[in-house]
Amino acid sequence: MESIYKTNSESHTILLIDGNNYENSQLIDSNIIQALRKKDQKDLKAFCVIDENGDTFIIAPFVKKGNRAHTSILEDARVLGSTVYKYSVETNIEIISINSELSSDLSFAFLEGFSLTNYSFSKYKTKPKTQVKHIIIQDGVLSDAERSRLNNIVKSVFYARDIVNEPLSGLNAKALSESAKNFAEQVGIQYQELGIEKMRSLNMGGVLGVNRGSQNDPTFTILEWKPENAVNSKPIVLVGKGVVYDSGGYSIKVGDGMMTMKCDMGGAATVFGSIYLAALEKLPLHIVTIVPAVENMINEKSIVPGDILTISDGTTVEVLNTDAEGRLILSDALVYAKQYDPELVFDFATLTGAAMRALGAEGAAFMGTASKEIKDIVVDAGYYSYERVAELPFWEEYAEQLKSNIADISNLGGPLAGAITAGKFLEHFTKYPWLHFDIAATAFLSTSSSYRLAGGTGTGIRFMFEFFKRYIGHVQK
Repeated sequence: MESIYKTNSESHTILLIDGNNYENSQLIDSNIIQALRKKDQKDLKAFCVIDENGDTFIIAPFVKKGNRAHTSILEDARVLGSTVYKYSVETNIEIISINSELSSDLSFAFLEGFSLTNYSFSKYKTKPKTQVKHIIIQDGVLSDAERSRLNNIVKSVFYARDIVNEPLSGLNAKALSESAKNFAEQVGIQYQELGIEKMRSLNMGGVLGVNRGSQNDPTFTILEWKPENAVNSKPIVLVGKGVVYDSGGYSIKVGDGMMTMKCDMGGAATVFGSIYLAALEKLPLHIVTIVPAVENMINEKSIVPGDILTISDGTTVEVLNTDAEGRLILSDALVYAKQYDPELVFDFATLTGAAMRALGAEGAAFMGTASKEIKDIVVDAGYYSYERVAELPFWEEYAEQLKSNIADISNLGGPLAGAITAGKFLEHFTKYPWLHFDIAATAFLSTSSSYRLAGGTGTGIRFMFEFFKRYIGHVQK
């Protein structure tokens, strides 16, 4: 994706001003100040349009609402940016010039919300949606590094959105791996794909078993970003669930359950997008991503409830539900991660309806064995990016639900605490500091929520970028 941030062109102008102190603004003249004076402070609209001498100005007064946390104030700026973007499109404005008198972090947040709303998955539309074609950021609003970072965030999130929105006909497991290969070659990330014979030699029963009903081979993709100035001696490993389509298998989904199941590789999109952004920003971190990718389909070869699969560490699993397939493929990936002697492992997966029911689309659930210090960094990164995460209890008693009479473990717990028992299943395959993120509710939306548009959201990438930055500081203490 080319940068849409131009330096000069004829355009409409957005003036982002301090709504709490607009009378002293250096960006607007007395006529505009008078127009704003007529509005009650409590009723001040997100923006207004002023025409002067044939020029159109969109005045966006940013008003701090009460005694809110700074992270919430940043989110207000993103939402304002999204609102102004939508007006720009509705009025067919294609070129926007933005000037701001706010602090750089608020200006960045406004532009982030504006830019992330400037997305459309139009590949299959005969009439693509109207979008803003050029965004001109005036000098002094952002530094060169901030401009570059904004563009890199947009690239990474839009990549993730594109692959989540792509239907199975356009994105099977092989195509998902190839999409990663394409960006990896551009930014100096090492790429490796294990073939099916290698997976068989490693006895990856989870990956091979889930994919048994598909006519297409599974893939197992490994990316590695290892700059010479990496501050961590052992890598951070990111594992992403890559079920490119989930029918549920013989435990078939019913009703509308299959309508959005192209999104079941949202975890893969998160970890691919995260390492892509880290490389674009040249972060001094050694990062590895691992993505097992499959189709959970139905034919005479498919696994059925009651089957036993053997994971690559030798663990036998009784499959009680073929729609609890994500944890089966992740188990092989978590076992594979051990060879890196990792400092830390995160896995991301659209895993359970239980996580959706617990938190809705307001945030992702997480749990695991990493230290409290790491968990605190995780929560802080979530609040700052406003891709918030909430820790669920991880008591050992939950693992009791996974006992099997005929295998080492079953892939299904009881009717309650399903998000946690899924995490407990994954924990069985970890021997390192680890966190599991269930992004089932946040990876794909049926309706837009501000700059989080309907369809694939690209969730987790901005969150991981904030985590990476904080982790670098943590290591360098």
